Amino acid sequence: MLFSHISDTHLGLQQYGLEEREQDIYDSFNQAIDISIKDHVDFVIFAGDIFHTPNPSGTAILQMANALKRLKENSIDSFFILGEHDISRMRATPVPYVYHNLQFSKYVGNGKPVYHKDVMIAGFNKIRKNEIQPFEKKFRDVDMLAKQHDGHKILILHQAITEKYPKDVASINSSDLPKNFTYYAMGHLHDKSINQFDQLGGPLAYPGSTEMTRRNDDEKEKGFFEVDISSQDAKPNWIKLDTRPQFSTKIEYEDLDASISAILEKISTFRKKPIIDIEIIGKDVEKDIVETKISQIIPKTLSCKWGIKESEDASSVLLNRPALIDEELFKLAVNALKSKKLAKFAVNDLLPLLSSDQLDQATQLVIENFEQFKRDKK
Repeated sequence: MLFSHISDTHLGLQQYGLEEREQDIYDSFNQAIDISIKDHVDFVIFAGDIFHTPNPSGTAILQMANALKRLKENSIDSFFILGEHDISRMRATPVPYVYHNLQFSKYVGNGKPVYHKDVMIAGFNKIRKNEIQPFEKKFRDVDMLAKQHDGHKILILHQAITEKYPKDVASINSSDLPKNFTYYAMGHLHDKSINQFDQLGGPLAYPGSTEMTRRNDDEKEKGFFEVDISSQDAKPNWIKLDTRPQFSTKIEYEDLDASISAILEKISTFRKKPIIDIEIIGKDVEKDIVETKISQIIPKTLSCKWGIKESEDASSVLLNRPALIDEELFKLAVNALKSKKLAKFAVNDLLPLLSSDQLDQATQLVIENFEQFKRDKK
């Protein structure tokens, strides 16, 4: 028996404000569906963040509906949970529920097991760190059911695991998870990985996102897992998707000509126009010369962003701030926010994430602390 494990499709994302990038998101997603159909998988698991926002566009909703319809037409069932991007604090009913109500797919994010032939499937929507205590009993209950089930048991989660990803603000310990599942179908993290924990009954696997959604994703492969459960052990097999190339590069001004030639050579090997970030580093950089050289690259890319950094420029100050600057930033933050606690949060916790372009992590951090902020304001 074979199933597909797909996660973090982020349907509707229009990266860099480009319509072409939104289409890329749909194309990669549909590749995963096409391959799953071609390979005759028995079912498909979607491990959260189906959409990029809780209020997706009509186009994004239709893309998912059409994919589920194609799976059904090929007698392939599907199961899904919700990630933080799917859950709205304003909307009572998340959009993906529609697919469950229309029997296009089965929602399993409430912890109640469903069964596909002899496979037990259970899942939980995104759990925030401060919410883990109420889930302890639910984890024990579903673990007992898994222990009693003779076939494969799959647990679907949209979480980071603290032992592997301690900096994630919503991570939970692997020791908190139910122990008796043979495969842990994970979502949330955008890089692929397969992890083994002694106390867990099977691999804990992240397929990563199906497309590049952040700048620090550049030059990383994207895809999903096809998992073979025809034997006692679950065996995930990585399936690479054909995605638009993205890369960033730093160029020494004195090597500008050779570097531009190397970039053009690299671009010539791509089937799709790439997205490129270029940083030119040097002293006494002549902007007009740089613009002339960069103009050779721009027509061959979907997007080409570039900037100049003087060798002794202070623009990298946020990455390695002296203590004096930290103090000044803190004073400015206190003055703006009228709260030392909020200022400390902004400078010590939020700023490092924003300065390293970890926008999703920063957003999640704000959400995690939102209720506490409101109480502090009263």
